[in-house]
Amino acid sequence: MQGYSQIPEAKMAPVRSDLDDVLGNVLAHVGLQGPRGRPGAFKDTGDGAIFVMPAKDIARLVDPLLEHLHQALVRYDHERLASAPAIRLRAAVHVGPLSLPAHRGDAINEVCRLLDSQIVRAGLTVAREHRGGYLAAVISETAFRRTVRAGRTPKLEEEQFLSTTARVDGKAFEEPCWLFVPQMTPLALSSLINREPPGSGGGATTPMPSGPSNPPGAVFQFNGEMTDTTVINKVGTMRIDRRRI
Repeated sequence: MQGYSQIPEAKMAPVRSDLDDVLGNVLAHVGLQGPRGRPGAFKDTGDGAIFVMPAKDIARLVDPLLEHLHQALVRYDHERLASAPAIRLRAAVHVGPLSLPAHRGDAINEVCRLLDSQIVRAGLTVAREHRGGYLAAVISETAFRRTVRAGRTPKLEEEQFLSTTARVDGKAFEEPCWLFVPQMTPLALSSLINREPPGSGGGATTPMPSGPSNPPGAVFQFNGEMTDTTVINKVGTMRIDRRRI
């Protein structure tokens, strides 16, 4: 949960209880059994939780769960008391073997690194500032191959995810991953994340790939009217995209 440590102490327990209710209701709505009934499958992290789910459910943790979770957070924000804080979430989905009964293994450490990565933090900041969004999710490369790329997510396709790299400050962790922010395109995400100033929480990100639609060179992005303005650089091709971000 973004900003949980900044919530007044008296409000921490109520908002965490609200989050548990939101998660429980969304899991039930998409037909998934919550992990609390399985020993060692639910780990409370204070500002969030680790859910250990059966491997057969991994595709549903991406689609339809992520979209439904975002919609539930939007509804919560519309219905919460003015004195209650908003709930904005980072989420990570990963797959890997764990040892029973305590569910220990590298997959737990890796999903925590994904959740703490600069890219998903920057994604949630961009979602909040540019779309009023409440969720940013990062999917590991392994999980992505077995879900989206395998065709197991009927409403989410590869073109709706940003291919990038997960890094964590102060940790020797660098892994390919896929970022998903509801209501935002990968192109919009990439341009907004890459222009975050140093120290803003955006951190280092993977630049947009070069290719026919993204030639190398300078990129100009104008977000308002320009009058009596001169821009000097070598411009080979100019494409004006009038779609809303």
